[in-house]
Amino acid sequence: MRLPRSFSGWTIGVFGVLAFALGLLGLISPGTLLAMLGFEVPDVRPAGDYTLVYLAASSMAAVNMGAYYVFAAAHDYAPFFRWTVPFRLVTFTVFTTLVVTGAAPGEFFGVGLWEGLGAVITGVALWREGRLLPPRHEATA
Repeated sequence: MRLPRSFSGWTIGVFGVLAFALGLLGLISPGTLLAMLGFEVPDVRPAGDYTLVYLAASSMAAVNMGAYYVFAAAHDYAPFFRWTVPFRLVTFTVFTTLVVTGAAPGEFFGVGLWEGLGAVITGVALWREGRLLPPRHEATA
């Protein structure tokens, strides 16, 4: 596996490694991840509580997403980098709204902040590298 060749690639690679690691944590120790996010971790869950199933599915998605990000970073795939910026900003908005409305605990804001700050840093890196917008030939194809 190659290391990223640009700062924007490094921002994507680091995000990918963290997503992969946190996804693995959710699969291996779901209670630890839930506690980190500020959610209650009861000793016994009532029948019909599918929290752990949902967490496993979300964690597996994070593992997969982390692998995609690392692969894109290793190949310096700027179109992927560009696409992540607006979608991560949307994620920041949704997650922050969950905290502000009281639907999620305050610690969950860290996830939104991680997404939003990461998107801004990647966007600035792309802008500084002159890759924030696709080249004309790529935009018309």
